[in-house]
Amino acid sequence: MYRKNQNSWVKHLDFMILDVICLQVSFFLAYAIRHKSTEMFSNLIYANLAIVLFFVDIVMLFALETLKNVLKRNTRQELTAAVRHVCLVVMIAVLYLFSVKDAGDFSRITLFLMAFLYFADSFIVRCFWKQHILRKLKLGQQKSLLIITDLEQLERVEYDISRRSYDMFSVTGIAVVDLDDKEENVPGRNLGAEEIILHQVQTGDRIHGIPVVAGRNTLTEFICRGWVDEVFIDLHVKNPLRDVLVNELAEMGMTIHIKLAERFELKNQKQFIEKMGKYTVLTTSINTISGMELFLKRLIDIIGGIVGCLLTGILFLFLAPAIYIRSPGPVIFSQTRIGKNGKKFKIYKFRSMYMDAEERKAEFMKENRISDGMMFKLDYDPRIIGCKKRADGTIKKGLGNWMRDWSLDEFPQFWNVLKGDMSLVGTRPPTEDEWVKYDLHHRARLSVKPGITGMWQVSGRSNITEFEQVVKLDRYYITHWNLGLDMKILFRTVPAVLEKNGSM
Repeated sequence: MYRKNQNSWVKHLDFMILDVICLQVSFFLAYAIRHKSTEMFSNLIYANLAIVLFFVDIVMLFALETLKNVLKRNTRQELTAAVRHVCLVVMIAVLYLFSVKDAGDFSRITLFLMAFLYFADSFIVRCFWKQHILRKLKLGQQKSLLIITDLEQLERVEYDISRRSYDMFSVTGIAVVDLDDKEENVPGRNLGAEEIILHQVQTGDRIHGIPVVAGRNTLTEFICRGWVDEVFIDLHVKNPLRDVLVNELAEMGMTIHIKLAERFELKNQKQFIEKMGKYTVLTTSINTISGMELFLKRLIDIIGGIVGCLLTGILFLFLAPAIYIRSPGPVIFSQTRIGKNGKKFKIYKFRSMYMDAEERKAEFMKENRISDGMMFKLDYDPRIIGCKKRADGTIKKGLGNWMRDWSLDEFPQFWNVLKGDMSLVGTRPPTEDEWVKYDLHHRARLSVKPGITGMWQVSGRSNITEFEQVVKLDRYYITHWNLGLDMKILFRTVPAVLEKNGSM
């Protein structure tokens, strides 16, 4: 998995932006109330101070780490932090005014009024925004975490869960490696401490509402087929299964948190030390991405998504009537795909196939060009709108083929990019029937958001007939990712489409 290596200021960039806005708005309102005018920037002293306050606020947010642990602070702690920050910002503003020779005309009432408004605004905004974020976390927006442990450690795991040690994650399950899990999907009980101590645990039981989802025999299958973002291995350092599990999970591209002292040497895996609850853990992942890089990638996705959606709207005016005339039915086709870390989402495309295409897929499986059956590609696909085979055996292409050749059917996916299900650049999202065939190393493809384009698309996708080659390209993209690589792929996408159609 990609692991975000973030500083606290990057994680709370939204709080920083809101704080700066609160300060500027408070200064403007204080001036308007005191001088009964809104032309603050026509007064050079006030205009200069507004610029100074902008930079002072940012520097103080950095220097004092005002936003550190902001999500964990109670109301009293937030009040104290706000008072401290406001007082220091005002003190620096006073020092600036004292050092400026023309500041004698500055109104002290404006400064005091600004301080009061800034305190009230910033405190209220922080509290409301914090509640908004925590509400999103409770609704399952945070990362899903699987805890892997054994019966010996399970009592302590139960204690940690009861003390909310994993609140920044959504703990989706507990795997107990020495559990006899021959009975699967059996409705379980809500276990108490005594039953855990006596090892009366089976698959399906719940510990503080969190299900015991697997034992050793079914663990990798559960991770392959379920939505798991990260894994926390809470096993004794001498447990022989620990090394085996780490290597299996690394092969799957998982982000792994290991509670241990020594360091694992894993090929192509990034490793660093961090905190998880009260534990110091070694985290290993297929690659790391800084908070700023993540921010810039998402910003590029949003800009590209907006432009792409506008182009999709224009294409809709022309393609929608053409599609409907040749094949009456919905113009937009949606399908369940598997996204980052196994999370399912709906992908959208302009419909390039007849309405019964999904039902007819099985009858053409034997003609699949992908030899191992891990993807589905046909040389001649009669399910595509307008595609027919002539009497002499040649293929007559129709509207659907034309849309696919020029990738016009992909344009509605820009909406998926805006929603955050996909990125402009990533890996191809598999269908559910492809996903269930994945081996361990195939799952590494799911460690990033799927993309509209990617290494496979710009590397001659029409000529690639082996899924392992696709996996190799995707893994290269993931392990070597940087913003420059994304831009390179984006710039190569259009020429790749033109080259493909020019050679047809």
